[in-house]
Amino acid sequence: MLETYFTSGYWRMYKMTEVKKELLAPCGLYCGVCRIYKAHKDNNVEFKKEILPTLNDFGAKTVDDIACTGCLSDGVIFHFCQECPIKDCIKSKNIEGCYRCEDFPCEIITNWPDPLDKKVMLRAIPAWRELGTKKWVEGEEHRYQCPKCGNQLYHGAIKCKKCGTEVDLD
Repeated sequence: MLETYFTSGYWRMYKMTEVKKELLAPCGLYCGVCRIYKAHKDNNVEFKKEILPTLNDFGAKTVDDIACTGCLSDGVIFHFCQECPIKDCIKSKNIEGCYRCEDFPCEIITNWPDPLDKKVMLRAIPAWRELGTKKWVEGEEHRYQCPKCGNQLYHGAIKCKKCGTEVDLD
């Protein structure tokens, strides 16, 4: 199903997206566009080999460590995300995520160890607040598509694997 939105002076068509709560990472790094989630979901061993070096500092030592079914899922959760201080924080405040927190951006976010993740959090949380969950998820899924060929990309992508277009989506 498609829905039409008016943005930036013209009409756009967006695919209606099913919101899966297990993919709603409290920090704003939507799991549906996470390279770890995508590699695991697609069982893409070649992609896992490609991204492994970028995940060594986050607990991934082998391709088998690159596995996740979503930050809030009852299944497999990536090592780094299991010990996430943001998840502990929102649990202690009894809120769903940073988008509901009056202290955003807090010290946890401002001291986040990965600059790209921090950049996305600082962009995504205000958008989540403004748009609401459903439209925010649709926006994140639309954002992470190649502007040239429409291929689905992921957080941190620098080039589309399908057409070779360089991207800066974060």
